Amino acid sequence: MATRNPKSKQDELREARAEARKARAEAAKQKAAAARAKAAQASADHVTGFLNFIREKGIVGLAIGLAIGTAATAVVTQIVNAMITPTVSLLLSVIGLENLSSLNVTVKRAADGTPLITYAIGDMIDALIKFFAVALVIYFVVMGLKLDKLDKKKEG
Repeated sequence: MATRNPKSKQDELREARAEARKARAEAAKQKAAAARAKAAQASADHVTGFLNFIREKGIVGLAIGLAIGTAATAVVTQIVNAMITPTVSLLLSVIGLENLSSLNVTVKRAADGTPLITYAIGDMIDALIKFFAVALVIYFVVMGLKLDKLDKKKEG
């Protein structure tokens, strides 16, 4: 019969501690792997959510519209500067004004007549005329080219 070499208590304790360290290391690896998987899933969910947002809200169409609108701004500004502004200047010269910038209202102190505040009414009227001219040109371009028909109506 073979004799068995009994392990000492210290050897058994060392082996138990080594097995416990291995078990803790394995548990830590599993926990880290689970955390990585959870983070990857969260990232995938965010990417999917972002792509769905872009598709559902028409962000690509908005970006294209913004780019085209930016390019069209130069054209519309040129039309206003080349046609509308000279026409307004001509009309102003007929009534005796050099330009709208010279049309100001100054409030003066009653006692000594010193100016308190000056309202640049002409500049405001000039800005309004240019705004409405730009809006009018854009309206006629959109309607003339039937660009309003390109928009897809949302189904309600």
